[in-house]
Amino acid sequence: MFKFFISTLLISILFINNLSSCTTAVVSGKYTDDGRPILWKHRDSDFYQNKLMYFTDGKYDYIGLVNTEDIQGEQVWAGTNSTGFSIMNAALYDVNLDYEGDYKDREGYVMKMALQQCASLEDFEKFLTELPKPMGVAASFGVIDANGGAAYYETDNNTFVKFDANDPRVAPNGYLIRTNYAFTGEKDKGYGYIRYENAHDLFSNAFATNKLNYQTIITEFSRSFYHSLVEKDYRDYADQYTEKPLFINAGDLIVRNSSVSSVVVHGVKKGESPDLTTMWTILGYPFTTIAVPVWIKGGKELPNILTADEKSNAQLCDMALTLKKQCYPIERGSGYKYLNISALINKEKTGILQKLEPIEKVVFEKTEKQLENWNNKPDRNNVQEYYHWLSKYVINEYQTNFF
Repeated sequence: MFKFFISTLLISILFINNLSSCTTAVVSGKYTDDGRPILWKHRDSDFYQNKLMYFTDGKYDYIGLVNTEDIQGEQVWAGTNSTGFSIMNAALYDVNLDYEGDYKDREGYVMKMALQQCASLEDFEKFLTELPKPMGVAASFGVIDANGGAAYYETDNNTFVKFDANDPRVAPNGYLIRTNYAFTGEKDKGYGYIRYENAHDLFSNAFATNKLNYQTIITEFSRSFYHSLVEKDYRDYADQYTEKPLFINAGDLIVRNSSVSSVVVHGVKKGESPDLTTMWTILGYPFTTIAVPVWIKGGKELPNILTADEKSNAQLCDMALTLKKQCYPIERGSGYKYLNISALINKEKTGILQKLEPIEKVVFEKTEKQLENWNNKPDRNNVQEYYHWLSKYVINEYQTNFF
């Protein structure tokens, strides 16, 4: 008989709009351990298949996270361009409440336009100011640039409010977190309050221990089992448990059934080449996939495990979603709420995540060496050579360990 490890405090109703809810952060380079800013978007959506696309349709070339079914890439959900300008968003559910029109859900279009034409925070502010009103958006847009800029813009149909991660009065520890409620919105009308506290505790601990860096965000935040309300990290329990199914309600964790991807943009110091801006992308269910880096300098041919043509899905996303089925084996009724955590972490060290972590560690180490060897001047051939190695390595490791 399955053992259900469920706290009544974890039982929650899955609202339909939680499917487009995200956990995000902007981090000033003044406070990271290497002096470079970071942009983080942990994406929840009802579009489970995601991919990357390279675009040359604007003033600046850019790479964007796109829904796979969006063949032309009309909307972008996170991305970076050739100037080092990078953007993502978290949907807001406590603004535009009096709006009765149909012009809405334009966030993906707005971010695509911003990547096409913006090089700085100032450009983005001008862009928002000049957009026709209503803008059709309800979002916290997180932005970093190659000049050290790092900020959120809480934006509704008509206005925006800037929250600057470089301003100690606004961000005393150099980071800002946003989920799905606005700091300027109507009280208790939004969502993601527990997820915000989850992320807040994780960031606070990383800041205190000088571990605030892109690897920590990828490995510990985008794969967190921590629940702030009950003050438990469920990984600690899973590490002591056998392979037998151990179910928890994961609805208020950062990683949920609706989590479809995660992006961490590792920016550059002021004065460094924006070519070194690294967009780490986790395609598919974050517990069953790994982060893969890309750079604008590599050109149109991105790692083939991250891309898809009109008739296919991104291979990494497909493999991750196949493994995800072991995590949510109960398909009837409310089964989608219950994560079999022992499929990911267990005492025998046979969990999916336990097998993936050393694979990803190799990618981290290899990428750090590549960045050092490029010496601030990566060129297309070098990046392409690395892309080929990445795709081959990742596919081989998945086939060896899982398929």
